[in-house]
Amino acid sequence: MGFDEAGAKALMEITSRPDLVFMRGEGSWLEDHNGKRYLDFVQGWAVNSLGHCPPEVVRALTDQAQRLINPSPAFYNQPAMDLARRLTGASCFDRVFFANSGAEANEGAIKLARKWGQLHRNGAYKIITFQHSFHGRTLATMSASGKAGWDTIFAPQVDGFPKAPLNDLDAVAALIDDQTVAIMLEPVQGEAGVIPASTEFMQGLRELTDKHGLLLIVDEVQTGMGRTGTLFGYQHSGITPDIMTLGKGIGGGVPLAALCAREEVSCFAHGDQGGTYNGNPVISAVGVAVFDALTAPGFLDAVNSRGRQLADGLNRLSEKWGMNGERGVGLLRALKLDQTDGAAIVQAAMALQPEGLLLNSPRPDLLRFMPALNVTAAEVDHMLLLLDTAIQTVRS
Repeated sequence: MGFDEAGAKALMEITSRPDLVFMRGEGSWLEDHNGKRYLDFVQGWAVNSLGHCPPEVVRALTDQAQRLINPSPAFYNQPAMDLARRLTGASCFDRVFFANSGAEANEGAIKLARKWGQLHRNGAYKIITFQHSFHGRTLATMSASGKAGWDTIFAPQVDGFPKAPLNDLDAVAALIDDQTVAIMLEPVQGEAGVIPASTEFMQGLRELTDKHGLLLIVDEVQTGMGRTGTLFGYQHSGITPDIMTLGKGIGGGVPLAALCAREEVSCFAHGDQGGTYNGNPVISAVGVAVFDALTAPGFLDAVNSRGRQLADGLNRLSEKWGMNGERGVGLLRALKLDQTDGAAIVQAAMALQPEGLLLNSPRPDLLRFMPALNVTAAEVDHMLLLLDTAIQTVRS
């Protein structure tokens, strides 16, 4: 089968794509239109928490689609209630609003915090976020993000998002004024290069928000649903946030996200929030299947074991090639390169024969690893061998 140039041209140009089309996937592997296989350690940017085409997701999709697809969010449906009950039962939150993407969930979190500020803080609306953070691609979430240049691409930006350096509590405190309503952060900054917020910093933010009567919002679009070895990233620091957003892995590959909040913060009036497809039965049923897989006995233990295996292997490669070590939590990890050849290594890994390797380089001097959470020990070892070969190809 040849590459469909006309089909490719019909798609809007938003990113540089290689001239290959993925036709099928299973677990940690993808196959392109030429029949070549690729070991996938990107997984849709941490989306496919159970790998490609997991049986649980396929079964939930087909079973629920035969019963009820979308009665509209104006009515209850059982899968949405089942998933909401699972999320509240496993967390410190009491209410859930389902959305279709992490950006939409974060947009909802911003709206909820501002509504709470209108009711409880004399109209306070500012949300302190962090340099190099990433919260989505809507106008408000781009403004909230600390990614360089994003405040000018679609100017004017949405006002009210002062930025502080991550892990600098004094800098955060200096930004608080009478218009501040919340602090919002990723427990691990993914797009910035897998930079964790320290336990002390997370705990300090909780103390700071309590002292000033502010909300604490955790953006767990990338860190939630088992990615860091606990079900939610905030659980590593033992704090109780007020609002949490989920996306990516919660749907195991289908468009699902969630805005979770404690009861005292759930202040939307009827009509304040909604969405045509939000919480529809088919996607919610998938969310239930994914949740049950991630919370099965021993699953998160295996995530932590694979995370340690991956970290050890990356450190061995780092030592071999004179790199700068690795960092991360669970199965969200990064290899810190000693050169700015990340993109070249990604390309070389994809071009390997007979099997390619899919990697991500969010920074020129860094590679990010986001495998399926059920990746096997053998697949981690195989990835490390392929990565070593790709590095050799670029640097020889």
